[in-house]
Amino acid sequence: MKKTKKDIIINVELDENKIPENIKWSAEDGGVTNQDVKALILSTWDFDKKETLKIDLWTKDMPLDHMNIFIYQTLVSLSKTHLRSTNNEKYLKIFPISVTILLKN
Repeated sequence: MKKTKKDIIINVELDENKIPENIKWSAEDGGVTNQDVKALILSTWDFDKKETLKIDLWTKDMPLDHMNIFIYQTLVSLSKTHLRSTNNEKYLKIFPISVTILLKN
């Protein structure tokens, strides 16, 4: 089987104080080209160090209510992904109660 390589590109435009003003991402294989977004959470796992490496970015014009929704939806998604991948319900306790309740319904 031939291996392939795919690129996901993230471009961040900063203001003079190094605060994100614009964030765009592209994933040609997924049909996404220079899509504007207001926030981005990227987590990677360092196997040797057994730790998470993260990038959390949002533009300075992202409204607080949008940030709240973004974080909530991210937690819900992470909870569902973890449960689906591990079938280990005990770890649901570490997530906010509202997310756990949502998953049970």
